[in-house]
Amino acid sequence: MTDSMWLGVLGLPALLLLVALHVPVGVAMALVGVVGVGVLIGFEPAFALLSIEPSAAMASEGLAIIALFLLMGNLAHAGGISADLFRLAHVFVGHRRGGLVFATIAASAGFGAVCGSSIATAATMVRVALPEMLDRGYARSLAAGTIAAGGTLGMIIPPSLVLILYGVLTETSIIALFLAAVVPGILAVVFNLGAVAVLTRARPAIAPRGIRESGGARRKALRQSGPALTLITAMMLGIYGGIFTVPEAAAVGSSVTLLLVLINRRLSLRGFLSSLSETAANTGMIFIIIIGASIFSYFAALSGLPTAIVDGINSLGLPAPLVLIGLLLFYLMLGSVLDTIAAMVITLPVAFPLVISMGYDPVWWGVINVVVIEMGMITPPFGINVFVLHGMARDLPLGEVYRGVLPFLAADLLRLALLVSLPALSLWLPETLGWL
Repeated sequence: MTDSMWLGVLGLPALLLLVALHVPVGVAMALVGVVGVGVLIGFEPAFALLSIEPSAAMASEGLAIIALFLLMGNLAHAGGISADLFRLAHVFVGHRRGGLVFATIAASAGFGAVCGSSIATAATMVRVALPEMLDRGYARSLAAGTIAAGGTLGMIIPPSLVLILYGVLTETSIIALFLAAVVPGILAVVFNLGAVAVLTRARPAIAPRGIRESGGARRKALRQSGPALTLITAMMLGIYGGIFTVPEAAAVGSSVTLLLVLINRRLSLRGFLSSLSETAANTGMIFIIIIGASIFSYFAALSGLPTAIVDGINSLGLPAPLVLIGLLLFYLMLGSVLDTIAAMVITLPVAFPLVISMGYDPVWWGVINVVVIEMGMITPPFGINVFVLHGMARDLPLGEVYRGVLPFLAADLLRLALLVSLPALSLWLPETLGWL
């Protein structure tokens, strides 16, 4: 192994050490990347990266999508669209055993289709759904587990911010990724609902039945949910019907969301300013991560480490499925410790060339990558969604939350096995519509 490769090997533990010391992920990647490039080819070109990469990020049309989708999600939350979706699901299925859990999962899927963020979805459902379930006698572990697991739906259901980021960093078609995520997203909802059905049938006391709502209450909930349903329908038809591109969809979505909440007079000036502030803060964080990832990727490529790892694994003669299983286990553990975006961007320089070298489709791998990291968000001993929920509801012990997510984690494992075994579940839609 050459000196440059050894330097590349040292780069990853140095990066993880900085992250463990609470250095922001983007800053940590930039630091390691600049020092590594400086040692390899000189510090003058290394410092030049600090001006080149930010300029490239700011000029990227793909990254502008992220800011607009974040704004759409924040405006939707401030305007009560997430609460409308939960109320709609509640009046139609709340009378069934476990009905509020079904409603929470359905609302999480709907809000995920609006905002594209798992953490935002989980945080919203804590405020909207948790009090409802606890007031009606649902087991605390089931209520907490449902919200933590339902929050992960925001990552896979388009428009997913993580899929957009994957597409930008790997130069993969974002529309193809969105199309490939449709069936896995539907399966995520179905498997979660199935886990609830099995659990509540085995232990009816944890999810008492509610009162059947009248036809008038259902019609009222439908009217109130009109803006949310209009927004979701417009986004889906616009993107998949070829009416507008993904950047145009992001602009249209944020504009339509603002228009809808203003027409309904549900957005205060304070809520609007808060939405802008949160969007700016989150966009800045993501941009810093992307800039750092670009610098770190440049260092990794310069060291020759990714190529050496790919060649080394291929020389072992291991079957591709075995290598893939090892990679999935690694991502599952990494996702339980690191933030979703960090887990993906740190590993892409090595994992992506390895997967492509084994003959797997980059669109399929993008979906699988998101699914397995999404599972890590609720996997003990960490899981960021679990900590988001615990941080917002301090009276829920972590132990109860972890017990609550176990049935959903089992359902996710079955779903992952199905998606890995049958790649056509992800690829048939983009292939049918001519995006592959």
